[in-house]
Amino acid sequence: MFAAYIIVTLLAAAANIYAATNDFTRPQWLLANMTKLGVRELWLTKLGLLKAAGALGVLVGIRVPLIGVAAAVGLILFFVGAIITHLRATTTLSVRQSDSFCWPSPH
Repeated sequence: MFAAYIIVTLLAAAANIYAATNDFTRPQWLLANMTKLGVRELWLTKLGLLKAAGALGVLVGIRVPLIGVAAAVGLILFFVGAIITHLRATTTLSVRQSDSFCWPSPH
């Protein structure tokens, strides 16, 4: 069971580090998606910092469980907010196949 915990933690951290890196580097596809969602570019650094802090927190949580739980709760709240933002936008976003973690792109 501990091995599954480590694997899920590493995957969650890797996904959030990847997403944070995109927020910091601002690729064109991300800027286009954020514009469609109504999220201003100035928010990208803040969003990236939240994702990076969550990733670091879940990694630290391997040794300090309370920090890991706090980071996981923070990431859950962050992504609930992201889901709400996407639902409110009512638009189809262009996400390339290689940039999708959970589902394949229709392209």
